Amino acid sequence: MTPDPPTTISVVIPVHNEADYLPGALAELFEEIAGIQAWITVLVAENGSTDGTAEAVRELIGRYPGLALLQLPTPDYGAAMREGFLSTDGEWAVNFDIDYFSGEFLRSVLAVGDDADLVLASKRAEGADDRRGHVRRFATWTFNQVLRFVLSSGVSDTHGMKAIRRDVIDRIAPEVISTQDLFDTELVVRAERAGYRITEVPAVVEEKRETKSSLAKRVPRTLRGVWRIRKSLRP
Repeated sequence: MTPDPPTTISVVIPVHNEADYLPGALAELFEEIAGIQAWITVLVAENGSTDGTAEAVRELIGRYPGLALLQLPTPDYGAAMREGFLSTDGEWAVNFDIDYFSGEFLRSVLAVGDDADLVLASKRAEGADDRRGHVRRFATWTFNQVLRFVLSSGVSDTHGMKAIRRDVIDRIAPEVISTQDLFDTELVVRAERAGYRITEVPAVVEEKRETKSSLAKRVPRTLRGVWRIRKSLRP
């Protein structure tokens, strides 16, 4: 009997000005995924960096098989995620951040097998362990309530680690109008509305460093973005 070929997973990590942090983080990531029974590639989607981030990735490509670089000229997290997803060819496209990733999440994706089209690592699912401060946890809860009431979403968390099947990416990603903070949220909501199967698994969340993004700046931008998504989803 011919053994089944290993599942292929394309990990996409958008980064901006992470030249100093990236080498240590990638060393930790590749150590975590070393024993996973899948063919895993890691695409660093560098967007608009001015500190030599792309050069830092190039220096590491020879050290880590499966590591690749995508360069984009404009700082835009969501656009980098979209271009990264569309340029990969794994059966699963996975979004990690350079300071938030988990080999255990990839094992959860493999365990789900053919029973889901999207797998979301939820900070609010039963069994999750969110070790962030009260303000960040409250912001996550509030954002989820906005998604429920404004977009009628039934998932508990759209921000964070996620795995999406190739056919969902090909079908849904070109329809997404959002970039910046909300590309992944809109992608999940559109997939949810299209009837794709979504599984949420509990996440362990512990901030490894002080966050680079300001809640005060993100909140107004996010609310405007959610309203644009609502209008674009109307029949």
